[in-house]
Amino acid sequence: MSDLEANSADTLNRLAAVVESRRPAHGGDPEKSYIARLLHKGPDAFLKKIGEEATEVVLAAKDAEQGADRSKIVYEMADLWFHCLIALAHYGLKPGDVLAELARREGISGIEEKALRKSQARKSEES
Repeated sequence: MSDLEANSADTLNRLAAVVESRRPAHGGDPEKSYIARLLHKGPDAFLKKIGEEATEVVLAAKDAEQGADRSKIVYEMADLWFHCLIALAHYGLKPGDVLAELARREGISGIEEKALRKSQARKSEES
């Protein structure tokens, strides 16, 4: 793992630890913490934010295609990832779970991977 990869994983893990510490179940105060407020409101609140942030990523990318500052994509993507970390925490998951899934997919054609998921879903429905 390169230094950049290790630092990136460390950054995600540190941020995930902050999110975890702000969960209302761990003493996070919805009056003082944005994270605690979103978690206290429940999935509709943070899932709505994920949708909003995903849209903002798309708009920033579309703007970049027209010559706008590409750094706006990074800014919006950071917002999206942040809100996704809140969703992961709510569901008892960690960034490492997502990284492990990405590692599992590494070297597998996206077309093959999608076909495998469809095949597994069909088998599951037949059971």
